[in-house]
Amino acid sequence: MDEQQQLTNLIRAFVAERDWSQYHSPKNLSMALSVEVSELVEIFQWLTEQQSANLDSAKLAEAQDELADIYYYLLRLSDVLGIDLKKALSKKMQKNAEKYPADKVRGDSRKYSDYGD
Repeated sequence: MDEQQQLTNLIRAFVAERDWSQYHSPKNLSMALSVEVSELVEIFQWLTEQQSANLDSAKLAEAQDELADIYYYLLRLSDVLGIDLKKALSKKMQKNAEKYPADKVRGDSRKYSDYGD
């Protein structure tokens, strides 16, 4: 069993011990995930690029907690939906490579639809 599956099992046990599955619909989990991402964004709000790359230890600890919350909800949502995140990411990266060929987009941040042919 890999580390991701171990974490998913840990989350399942945590949820089961608290009888929270009844609240963990895809809708609710996706909303909770969005809230946690917003809390991460809030840490960086109004910082300069340089400040955002050099967080002090307190802000870094906050970011760590928010990232853990995001990971929790991401794993839980993928488990509830029956989605293998590793396979999904691998498939998505292949799609991205096709949409954004390195020789065509290197150093350019535009969306794939803005490149034309």
